[in-house]
Amino acid sequence: MQSFDKWNELKKEISQKGSVYTKEGQIYYASLGHNIGFEQNGRGDKFMRPILIYKKFGKETILGIPLSSQVKEGRFYYTFSFQANKLSVALLSQIRLLDTRRLYSRLGRMKKDDFIKMKQKLNELIN
Repeated sequence: MQSFDKWNELKKEISQKGSVYTKEGQIYYASLGHNIGFEQNGRGDKFMRPILIYKKFGKETILGIPLSSQVKEGRFYYTFSFQANKLSVALLSQIRLLDTRRLYSRLGRMKKDDFIKMKQKLNELIN
């Protein structure tokens, strides 16, 4: 229960921040919070997790895909690299709408060809 209480206090702080300018394909640390069941949580004091900006919906809202460093196979995952000698996995089934105030530091950008392939895989998953 304590993690939910900490997350609620942090949410109050996040709601006071300004929005962050983003572009599709960028990767940021985002404060995803302490969630329920199999929903992806953030880690640490700020409940952070890397996310990929999949789609922008104006200045304040994005569709984000949480990332993991644990390599997983299957239709729910897309493995790629945006940092030297390090694999990242897009957790396609965890895609979610986020306010840009949840975003902190920019980590990098997904390569264009990976972004196109991942979009195709996500479309197959949804359809």
